[in-house]
Amino acid sequence: MGIAVPSARASFALLGAVQAVLIFAIMILAVPLPLVARELGLGPSEVLLLSSAYGLSFAALLLLGGRLADRHGGRPVLRWGLALLAAASVACALAPGYPVLLAGRLVQGAGAALTAPAAVAVVRRLYPRPADYRRAMATWGGLSVIGATTGSVVSGAVAAAVSWRWLFAVPVLVALAGLARSGSLPAAAPAPSGRRPALDLRGAALATTGLCAASYALVASTDHGWRTAETLVPLAAGLLLLLAFAGAERRTVDPLLPPGFLADRSRATALVAVTATSAGTAAAFVLLSLYLQQLRGWSAAGTSAAFLPYAAALLLSGRLAGPLTARFGPVPVTAAGLALEGAGLALLAGIDPASSYPTGLLPGLLLLPAGAAASFAGAAVLATGGVAPERTGLAAGVLNTAMELGPTTGLAALMALAATRPTTVGGYATAFAAAAAGLALTAVAVGALPRTNPTTTPERTDPIKEFSS
Repeated sequence: MGIAVPSARASFALLGAVQAVLIFAIMILAVPLPLVARELGLGPSEVLLLSSAYGLSFAALLLLGGRLADRHGGRPVLRWGLALLAAASVACALAPGYPVLLAGRLVQGAGAALTAPAAVAVVRRLYPRPADYRRAMATWGGLSVIGATTGSVVSGAVAAAVSWRWLFAVPVLVALAGLARSGSLPAAAPAPSGRRPALDLRGAALATTGLCAASYALVASTDHGWRTAETLVPLAAGLLLLLAFAGAERRTVDPLLPPGFLADRSRATALVAVTATSAGTAAAFVLLSLYLQQLRGWSAAGTSAAFLPYAAALLLSGRLAGPLTARFGPVPVTAAGLALEGAGLALLAGIDPASSYPTGLLPGLLLLPAGAAASFAGAAVLATGGVAPERTGLAAGVLNTAMELGPTTGLAALMALAATRPTTVGGYATAFAAAAAGLALTAVAVGALPRTNPTTTPERTDPIKEFSS
């Protein structure tokens, strides 16, 4: 991690564990979801809503979490988020039925929305030199896919051995460890302007309700189809609210998402890459878990074991992604990662009822993590490069929003495709093929970006300041 002192490395390790657990929590019910559904008597729409609840509130509130981190500093907002995450995780573990479990997952996501951007703001304080911070972010980008993989591999084994409820002990323990060590983390630097940015509560309300409504429409389409009022009304409402949010941000002095922030082509394309990557990995975990258990009759433990080679490939590629990004630059690493992940999903699209694990699933499960680790590492550097220190929370909030939109809206759309033929393998194959096509197109877009290496080039001009002037 460059010239980091041991205390900075220890703090980064703690914050990295927190970030990995935030993504772990998204996938915590992915494998044991059929077990949860049977225990609680859930229907298809309830299962999909439960699988999306955490990511839904996480994504919808991240912009507000980033603004709070910029306003109050990373350390206090990190504490608020960890406390909320721990309390909600206890509620999920003890939930007597579906309503409490669903509410707990939504509150978990809210706690994560405070924690994620605050953690990146603290990382920026740990590594004030731009080159060191970029190297840290290259490593940070790979932590998400590690958390997702760990959640998928561990969840099935734990659910089979004891109960899926024990899985919520992981975020509780990590949150408590973070709270215990938070006093040693650096405090926020004073704002250069001498004043804290105002809270754009109107923008937060419009963005949150818009994302929630649009995502709910995707969930509703599973049961009601695309040409019904149950789907079209919330979809139209969500799109109108998001358009209102975009208009309101242009008229607000301290907007939640300054319009100029996404004017940087590299940053905007990187955010699309993060969304596509997270959607592809989530589709692989959730859809393969359902395919193996519901169509092939595998147990939860056996399904988790199927992802062990994925985990091994991920650990290896994750260790290489950061150094490769530092050496070759984020553009070629991100583009290559997207292409590899797309190839893995294209292989999975060829599954049929007679597919064997070694030839039908394993090749895709090895290519996919190698690509995802590289894509996340490179895209994290592209998305956060050139941002002024006082806007680190905003950058982290936008980055994590893109990361969570994949497992919520992207996954919901792919699951809607899979649901067109729920009792056959054809629906799963269609969803994998669509995800592979999206990743291929995104790889082309990233490959067309200027190939500069941000670990050696100067900071880009902050597009927000250009817009403001």
